[in-house]
Amino acid sequence: MAALRKLLRSGHFARGACLRWQSTVAEPSAAHSPAPKSGGICFDLTPEQKEIQLLARKFSREEVVPVAAELDRTMEYPWELIKKAWGLGLMNAHVPADCGGMSLGTFEGCLITEEIAFGCTGVQTAMEANNLGQTPVIIAGNAEQKKKYLGRLTEEPLLCAYGVTESGAGSDVGGIRTRAERKGDEYVINGSKMWITNGGVANWYFVLAKTNPDPKAPAGGAFTGFIVEGDSPGLTRGRKEINMGQRCSSTTGFTLEDVVVPKENVLIGEGAGFKVAMGAFDRTRPPVAAGAVGLSQRALEEATKYAMERKTFGTQIVNHQAIAFLLAEMAMETELGRLAWMRAAWEVDQGRRNTYYASIAKGFAGDAANRAATNAVQVFGGNGFNTEYPAEKLMRDAKIFQIYEGTAQIQRLIIAREHLARAKMGLI
Repeated sequence: MAALRKLLRSGHFARGACLRWQSTVAEPSAAHSPAPKSGGICFDLTPEQKEIQLLARKFSREEVVPVAAELDRTMEYPWELIKKAWGLGLMNAHVPADCGGMSLGTFEGCLITEEIAFGCTGVQTAMEANNLGQTPVIIAGNAEQKKKYLGRLTEEPLLCAYGVTESGAGSDVGGIRTRAERKGDEYVINGSKMWITNGGVANWYFVLAKTNPDPKAPAGGAFTGFIVEGDSPGLTRGRKEINMGQRCSSTTGFTLEDVVVPKENVLIGEGAGFKVAMGAFDRTRPPVAAGAVGLSQRALEEATKYAMERKTFGTQIVNHQAIAFLLAEMAMETELGRLAWMRAAWEVDQGRRNTYYASIAKGFAGDAANRAATNAVQVFGGNGFNTEYPAEKLMRDAKIFQIYEGTAQIQRLIIAREHLARAKMGLI
């Protein structure tokens, strides 16, 4: 964390104060720009936010981009990149300062995520899943739990994972079958989890299990959240899943057979698990949206470079309106996706409930990334269908953004629910 710690050591760091992405397009010179006005909306990053962004950008362009294709081919977990990112402070940024972290906001985390995703969303997912696993402890853990489990991640490059999804319970979290039974001062957990990112490499897991045996019990009080050590007797990790894209990340299942967890590892209390698990998404969906935007930006840049080099009918293909319009659509949706994650991240950093904006950002940016990747393949033509060029990997990597952390359809359900609630309250 040396690089970011040095950056922040000089004084107070204002989190999430501004909303602007540092554009790759040249801005008007200061001599021709009006003086900034105080108050109201500001679309400039603070100097500290710019430094964080540039640090992440440098790491992504110099360390991640050169090895991304090889990691995709071998499907090896990017341990060396994880260690380097950890050393730079690009991981665990949200961990509280009293646990050894830097207490950065969601906004700053999203700046990092977008830059890493530009290089490779498989690497980005491996890093971001660590934040997902931490978030239940950050928002619901007591002082002892935070010190023990979050502090551990800042002492050495260890990983954690969010263990909620099961083979029969993805979007339908209420369908979880993993059960925990209290026996004295301990709980005994039995069940299995599936499609867990970092599942094969986690030092510890957040696990959601049912503690109310009544099948008619409402989800809001039927589940409990546990912190489970990765080396617990009875916990068995499954094989690495071979996925369509983001192949260097670790996606596995794991089973729990009479896994004993002390009551001290319960988050908040029995029955609070569903609230904790869902509350984490308000903080983690903006980074997912930022990752999708990073992929969109990469697709746009790769397609633009290729269109400026490739010639047909005596001119670069960028001069054909059909290609120019594809690039224009990619540019529009990339910028809009960026604004969406910025709003969602800013809202949560202001201490406000951001469910509505988080789902808008995640839903829109995930769809936009898929359109951008598809259009990039189209611009590349036959070369876009070939593994020697970057477009086909982007297309494979993009699809999961419409699936994990709530499908595109689930986001629409949430948005509709939130919108109608606002309408009934007269807020629209």
